[in-house]
Amino acid sequence: EVQFVASGGGLVQAGGSLRLSCTASGFTLDHSAIGWFRQAPGKGHESVSCMAGSDDTADYALSVKGRFTMSTDNAKNTVYLQMNGLKPEDTAVYYCSRGCSETIASIFGWGQGTQVTVSS
Repeated sequence: EVQFVASGGGLVQAGGSLRLSCTASGFTLDHSAIGWFRQAPGKGHESVSCMAGSDDTADYALSVKGRFTMSTDNAKNTVYLQMNGLKPEDTAVYYCSRGCSETIASIFGWGQGTQVTVSS
């Protein structure tokens, strides 16, 4: 069974930083597409960043590009999201899942997300 457990969220002031972690089980991160997604109150899931699995490069949503950095530790089967320069509009529950699109990720499930709240 594929499972994802995200952690590291919290309450931070605008301009602050957080580092999220997401540990996956039931499959190997290495050479797998894995993405970070978020869901703000009253909205659907939104792709934040993704590694397609062919190399270690990540793609980012325009809204977070230059502020967020995604990385993986294959030995720990864990993916990270370093978030700097946080803005109130980054407030959401953050999840990781397989795939780089919301449609594909929803098939594998969202697992346990982590709440990020950015105060102005």
